[in-house]
Amino acid sequence: MKQGSHVKAELILVLVTILAGFGWIFSKEALAGLPPLFFMGVRFIIAGFVLFLAGQKYFRGLDWGNIKQACWVGVVMGITMMFWVTGLDQGSNLGVGAFITSLGVVLVPVVARFMFKERPPLSIWIALPIAVVGLGFLALNQGLDIEFAQVYFLGAALCMAFQLNLLSRFSMRMHALVLTAIQLSSAGVVLLVVSVFTETLPHSIGLNVAGWFLASTLIASSLRFLLQTYAMSLTPVSHAAVIMNLEPVWTAIFAVLWFGEVMGVGQVFGCCLIFLAMLVCRWTQIKSIFKPARKA
Repeated sequence: MKQGSHVKAELILVLVTILAGFGWIFSKEALAGLPPLFFMGVRFIIAGFVLFLAGQKYFRGLDWGNIKQACWVGVVMGITMMFWVTGLDQGSNLGVGAFITSLGVVLVPVVARFMFKERPPLSIWIALPIAVVGLGFLALNQGLDIEFAQVYFLGAALCMAFQLNLLSRFSMRMHALVLTAIQLSSAGVVLLVVSVFTETLPHSIGLNVAGWFLASTLIASSLRFLLQTYAMSLTPVSHAAVIMNLEPVWTAIFAVLWFGEVMGVGQVFGCCLIFLAMLVCRWTQIKSIFKPARKA
């Protein structure tokens, strides 16, 4: 694979993380006029349909067993999004929420240890205490007055870790675009079913809310996953895994610029610790990036 393709893919992945960061802003604005679960359910179903239209040729000849496995992962994704969107709806600091949610990456091997009896690498045992201390600085910035939304974000991180474990264990032979479309659609159905029994729809939706909804659906979901799928086909997974850690950083920056959010010194330190833990967790991938440079 040419070096130019790597650079192009990595620049696209940086753009993907920027779009993901904007997704937090778009979603928070849309939630001003839409019930959380209904918003996410419709958003994911539309995004999944757009991905289907974009990659129809990849949907031919799918194995039903693989489809069922992808749907199960989508169900877990739906539960993850229930926690996430509830935290987003109730939370007052998007940057803090983004870093707490990003703990899902660190928790993947921990979940694998308790559920699948796998031994985590040494880097995880180093990253975990760093992440816990960082989480403590975020949660206890104002003494013991913990914002309950942070508990929802932590629940989203745990469910995300379980979801990623399922993805790694299911041997689904399908294009990444197809897998993403099925996951999004399945998650959307789960969210809408729960919404029917728990939420009341508004009588009308303002144009501004509709605009934010479309931005979150078409830009932060459909366009983002299309670019992500394309970029990850051009660069090693190790490079992509490290770059994707930028999402909470962009989210925190955009939250400051858009909503005027302010973090205390302790919270900033906590975010830095969690980001460090994410990098330590990805240490194997980071080393693989620099190996070719040593051989040159």
